[in-house]
Amino acid sequence: MHIHNLSQKNSVLNTFISEVRNVNIQKDRMRFRRNIERIGEILGYEMSKILNYKSVSVETPLGTSSVQVLENDIVLCSVLRAGVPLHNGLLNYFDTAENAFISAYRHHEQNSENFEIIVEYLACPNLENKTLILADPMLATGQSMVCAFEALKPYGTPKEIHLVSVIGAQEGIDYVEKHFDKTTHLWIATVDEKLNNKGYIVPGLGDAGDLSFGEKLQH
Repeated sequence: MHIHNLSQKNSVLNTFISEVRNVNIQKDRMRFRRNIERIGEILGYEMSKILNYKSVSVETPLGTSSVQVLENDIVLCSVLRAGVPLHNGLLNYFDTAENAFISAYRHHEQNSENFEIIVEYLACPNLENKTLILADPMLATGQSMVCAFEALKPYGTPKEIHLVSVIGAQEGIDYVEKHFDKTTHLWIATVDEKLNNKGYIVPGLGDAGDLSFGEKLQH
């Protein structure tokens, strides 16, 4: 797997990462969502540098200009609900992409620390020979990313796959690396060193879904 950890080079991305981690700034949900969206825009921009392009002629008021434009047939899939702001950021740059959405959540049996990933909803176009961008903001154990991809397989075989996350743990990165083809690209804003005993990223930022949209009732 090709891993692109953007935190290895300093950029304005660091500012947005610091703000989504900050417990005081997190209280502003609109700002939290916008920062995740901006991180998605930056990750999408960096990804765009290795995609495929074709030359087109554009008529201007004064003549003709030859421009290299993106030619990838993109399907953008995000894991609900936390993935929505990240999805919007990517869609701001890949605005002609088709879109897919999948629900994947942790189910804890009798409130135990052990869990399984449950997929309950999926809406997806044909993926055959397309560029799949699979976005999940928190790459913790990596299980939700893998389960989401397994659920997408009946919709066709993508030509190429790009995984996008805001924050990951090394354990989760190692897990997805074992389950995706070596040609897969992972685009991630920063990587933390470990998971706690409940499988959450430390230091991480907390629950991205709750911080974006409010706390949910447990069931």
